[in-house]
Amino acid sequence: MSFLVSYLDPMIDPGVPVPPYLQLAGILRTRIASGEITGRLPSEKQLAQEFGLAQGTVRRALGLLREEGLITTVQGYGSFVRQGPA
Repeated sequence: MSFLVSYLDPMIDPGVPVPPYLQLAGILRTRIASGEITGRLPSEKQLAQEFGLAQGTVRRALGLLREEGLITTVQGYGSFVRQGPA
């Protein structure tokens, strides 16, 4: 399996040289771009359970998407796909 294909797979692959948080960020980025995720993202706990990751790893992936301007997070409410220009 190639590096790029692994990076875009919908599951985390511990056998590739890409940190899990980057793999998750790639998966979520793809889901946002495709329209699969609009509005509110699943919670950190839900994403951790879905992908078998620690919540800290999920938090790091969400932080990256926030830095890229793809999502915004409201404390106590969750993370949301940004609408319009970042």
